[in-house]
Amino acid sequence: MDKISGQRALATHSRWAAPLSLAACFVLLAACGKSADQGEKKAVAPVQVASATRASIQNIVTADAVLYPLNQSTITPKVSAPVKKFFVHRGDHVREGQLLATLENRDLAAAALESKGLYDQAKANYQATTEASLPEELTKSKQDVQASKQAVNAAERQLESRQALFKQGALARKMVEDAQVTAAQARSQYETALEHLNALQNVGRQQQVKAAQAQVESARAHYQGAEAQLSYTEIRSPISGVIADRPLYAGEMASAGSPLLTVMDISKVVARANVPQGQASNLKNGDAATISSRKGTGDGTGKVIVVSPAADPNSTTVQVWVEVPNPDGKLKPGTSVRTSIVAGTLNDALVIPTSALLSSDEGGESVFVVGPDSVAHERKVETGIRQGDQVQILRGLSAGDRVVTTGGLGLEDGAKVQVQQAEAASGESAAEK
Repeated sequence: MDKISGQRALATHSRWAAPLSLAACFVLLAACGKSADQGEKKAVAPVQVASATRASIQNIVTADAVLYPLNQSTITPKVSAPVKKFFVHRGDHVREGQLLATLENRDLAAAALESKGLYDQAKANYQATTEASLPEELTKSKQDVQASKQAVNAAERQLESRQALFKQGALARKMVEDAQVTAAQARSQYETALEHLNALQNVGRQQQVKAAQAQVESARAHYQGAEAQLSYTEIRSPISGVIADRPLYAGEMASAGSPLLTVMDISKVVARANVPQGQASNLKNGDAATISSRKGTGDGTGKVIVVSPAADPNSTTVQVWVEVPNPDGKLKPGTSVRTSIVAGTLNDALVIPTSALLSSDEGGESVFVVGPDSVAHERKVETGIRQGDQVQILRGLSAGDRVVTTGGLGLEDGAKVQVQQAEAASGESAAEK
């Protein structure tokens, strides 16, 4: 029985083996056919395209920059003294000339008071010299001149009288000679008094006035110096702004030449950017500009106020300053920002999306242009200025050329493509073939 059962099973297996092998062959052929169809479909690459158009494009120069305050003053005292009192704290808004702090100044106040006394004394001496002493001396000198003049007249009359009596023989010669001596002495005294009066009126008076005036000037200078030293103990703000730093506390020693307070004017900020020389040559004062903060603290719009006339020899870049209003104080000095400066506008430029640009194997840049037959051809192009996602084409394309914007990477020259999206310029619907 077992032998008969084995023979029956073998016969059954042989009967079904051939049909199963034939079915397996059909399955393999079907799979090969399906793979071939999929290969043909993959030969048509799906792409998105856009047309090259004539449009306005701005020449925008971008660069990294750092924000600085419009104005800044680090206040250092001119005298060394302990801080008596602070009137402001960090972050306070102050105005120009506002009192910020005072230093101990009792010794300087006493010195200023002493100098004022010396000055007042010099002024009084000058007044006495010009109004009292000189007039008295002049009066006395004039009286001396008048008295000596009278003495000369008397001596000359006496001499004339004795000479007349001598001629008459009524008087001895000695009496005439004595009269001559007396007259000569009187004339000499008169000339001396007259010279003294002239000197007092001219040279002497001027010298005395100058001496008294010099004393007044010297005393005044000394007093002003003492007042200046005293004023240095009052720390005032040279500009309007915000207190950015206050390193000391009341009672601590403020040293001459060491920072005591820092005031920043941040009503406007200045973005200082280093721009390559080729791009900086197109910039000028007044060009519109914007800044954007990397930390998201806010953007701003301003203008170029400085284009350095010389390049940095180390970086070979040109420093450009962009001034931006900052009324709310959101833009903080020291922040890194990105500046965008409008260097000019081209009104009839040939532009395409920057996504269409590819690096050429031969160097430079290229694009794939899709013809009416839906075949893509690689074409080298020369680019110009860029603005956002648009780039100017100087050579290599014409207006209306359709360029591949998506799907160009890895595409071969002459490849068949399928446009998956309508052109941006035409506004047609998707799925062109």
